[in-house]
Amino acid sequence: MKKLLGLSLLFVLPLIVSAQKTADVSVDGQGVMRWGTAGGHAPGSEVQGFGVNYTAPFAHAYRMAKQQGVSLEKAIDDDVYHFARLGFDSYRVHVWDTEISDTLGNLLANEHLKLFDYMLKQMKSRGMKFVLTPIAYWGNGYPEPDEKTPGFSAKYGKDACLTNPEAINAQENYLYQFLNHVNPYTGVAYKNEPDLIAFEVSNEPHHGGTPAQVTAFINRMVASMRKTGCQKPIFYNISHSLQVADGYFNANIQGGTFQWYPTGLGAHHELRGNLLPNVDQYPIPYAVNPAFSKMAKIVYEFDAADVGRSYIYPAMARSFREAGIQMAHQFAYDPTYTAYANTEYNTHFMNLAYAPQKALSLKLASAVFHRVPLYKNYGRFPADTAFDAFRVSYRQDLAEMVTDSQFIYTNSTGSRVPAPEKLTEIAGFGNSSVVTYGGQGAYFLDKIEPGVWRLEVMPDALWVGNVFGRNSPKKENAVINWRSWPMTVQLPDLGNSFTAKPLNDGNAKGIQPNGSSFTVSPGTYLLIRKGVTPKRTGNSRWHNLTLKEFAAPAATLKKTYVLHQPVREATAGRSMTLTATVASVNEPDSVVASFFSGRRPERIKLVKGAGYGYSAVVPDRLLREGFLRYYLTVTEKGVARTYPSGLTGKPADWDFYDENPYQVRVLSATTPISLFDAATDTDQLSGPYVPGSQLVPTSEAGQAEWRVNLETLAVRDPENKNAAPIYDYSMRYNFAPNVAGRRADLLSRQKLVFQGRALNETPCPVQLALITRDGSVYGGVLTIDAKNGSYTLPLDQLKPVKLVSLPRPYPSFLPYFVDTTGGAVGLSLVDIETVQLSIGPGIPQAEQTKKHGLALQRITLE
Repeated sequence: MKKLLGLSLLFVLPLIVSAQKTADVSVDGQGVMRWGTAGGHAPGSEVQGFGVNYTAPFAHAYRMAKQQGVSLEKAIDDDVYHFARLGFDSYRVHVWDTEISDTLGNLLANEHLKLFDYMLKQMKSRGMKFVLTPIAYWGNGYPEPDEKTPGFSAKYGKDACLTNPEAINAQENYLYQFLNHVNPYTGVAYKNEPDLIAFEVSNEPHHGGTPAQVTAFINRMVASMRKTGCQKPIFYNISHSLQVADGYFNANIQGGTFQWYPTGLGAHHELRGNLLPNVDQYPIPYAVNPAFSKMAKIVYEFDAADVGRSYIYPAMARSFREAGIQMAHQFAYDPTYTAYANTEYNTHFMNLAYAPQKALSLKLASAVFHRVPLYKNYGRFPADTAFDAFRVSYRQDLAEMVTDSQFIYTNSTGSRVPAPEKLTEIAGFGNSSVVTYGGQGAYFLDKIEPGVWRLEVMPDALWVGNVFGRNSPKKENAVINWRSWPMTVQLPDLGNSFTAKPLNDGNAKGIQPNGSSFTVSPGTYLLIRKGVTPKRTGNSRWHNLTLKEFAAPAATLKKTYVLHQPVREATAGRSMTLTATVASVNEPDSVVASFFSGRRPERIKLVKGAGYGYSAVVPDRLLREGFLRYYLTVTEKGVARTYPSGLTGKPADWDFYDENPYQVRVLSATTPISLFDAATDTDQLSGPYVPGSQLVPTSEAGQAEWRVNLETLAVRDPENKNAAPIYDYSMRYNFAPNVAGRRADLLSRQKLVFQGRALNETPCPVQLALITRDGSVYGGVLTIDAKNGSYTLPLDQLKPVKLVSLPRPYPSFLPYFVDTTGGAVGLSLVDIETVQLSIGPGIPQAEQTKKHGLALQRITLE
């Protein structure tokens, strides 16, 4: 484990001597990375790259593979193949130095380093480039406890590594050895690897001290790297500790690295609502600094954390390009063997097999990076939701790209391609004008030669748990099902008469097209126009893959899941639609809802929809004031099981004993519409944590109040101690599921009502605002007294106000307010879905530093 690499270096020294010594990439005077003469790119052209972080050789991912008996080499092969399928051409990771070094900074020859080298070789064979961060400063435990590791980071910790002389010596030693390390699979040292674009010294150093001290530290790290003879650009993280920014600009580095988590981290549930305003732009605080203008820019990590939808990544990529970013890397792609549980980083979830729509969105983001010019501005939200060849839609949960040759989409779309006969690539989920498909996995169609297309179909992915919640290897959050589904491919190049040939190993399920329609199982195939003889076989190389390649996890769906969330409230006398997802290995015989409104249940059969979806219209006669109680019974191969309990049998059986049906509150149309109830909704309330905040029961049965007491309104940036404070505290709650059954009643509401009181015996002005599906915000200020009561804000007095970026983004220099008033055309009550509550607007400047507090019980529309 602790054997050093000295002996192995002797055997490959001649390779190091003869390896390329010229710079593969350089940074010009305008801070743009440009290709050199190596690597097959036009010399002087702009470097562009997009990809992911991926951690299989290290830490939790490594341990999970060992626990499961997974071959890490095979797992890496499969995931890297998926990277190729998704169009990724760049990779970044902070190497767990604590696992591959000792306390003196000596590099250790162990399995972690061996697997890392193997992975880089496999990525290299797919045409990918690398940005490596040799020092992580992290322990290797997360989300588990740290193990005892031999590295210098484990001995000193991050803070001491930035100041302790012995720790600094260890880092110098480590960086020197890391860059000189020869990858045994390529025979080339990292410092000379032509596909390694740049090094980032370390991961997220949070510097104190003076700018001069920061410069001195960075220069020592860089000097140890340059001592190896390395000529590659060296980057440093400059998105933290902005008060010492001059220390970065005066250092011997060629670029700065950034990250972006526009929806915060660690919500523990899926965030709802239109989050496009959160990614409208990526303003760098020192963008106009002349010293910064000479530095290249890379995003080492980004993600829309806790977002399960597919529309957002291309918008983030657009904003990165506007900010001058040349390379970006999502954090983090889940190894396929852990994705079922999402244990590595539960606030992130990315995998082609288990999150196909999100993965296709990331494929589109890669396309953005390679099409959109550097610094190109497409306007501000909502004008920038359509740009270049791309469109993003929150309402449709859709991102798409339409060109003459490419058609990529993350969800069913009605968009038309301008010239179907010119298409060469299709990738999608759901239905489009050229492909219809009933399954729940991604598919890819690539034109190999005239009249010959390669079709790849992934198995179905179904989320059966909260992938962003408290996770465990014992908890299955997502499952895979291999099922055959109908598909239609309408391409002029194939015509209406083509044959199909299975390609991937073990695929014995051929396709028998009937015209342009057929039934397909997961795998890879050649679709061949009648009369055409393909020039290539399954073993032929095509771009960065082999035609017959296919990688997908085995089926893990072993039981039936009924995924159904009843609406919270419905309107008496008005019919409603009931929907459910029935995740089963095979299509059920029937799905029936049993409603209990009298002595005998009334049964309504649900109709099969797309994929695993079922729906039924509940007639108005069943919706009487009171409680609507019902069960869902799924019959498979003659065996009935009833949900939500999953008990065998039907509700009408004499021995059926489940007494906890689904339940809906049925109210008159004039009853107030609940937007927020502290007793039930606080766990999904977004807002910065305030010490002492708590949910407290009130004297009224079943009610509670959320108490927030602020010593001061000032919001200070912990990463920029010199920044001016913002005097505001805001919270946000998405109430869309609460009002789903009463949307028709919204139009008759006239006032927004706050139920609660002010704390500290002091009145507290509060801005209440409603956010629409299109991101517009309309609000007004009312004053809450210390006496508990109802406080009313007439809806006709609401005016456009600014959106507060919640959850708070990271890095913390990103804007606090987002101005979406440019798209405001008047409040549309049928489109409201989120309430924003702010303490700050309406408070006189002289009182901003005083204590302010609220006890919030309910917010309703009346």
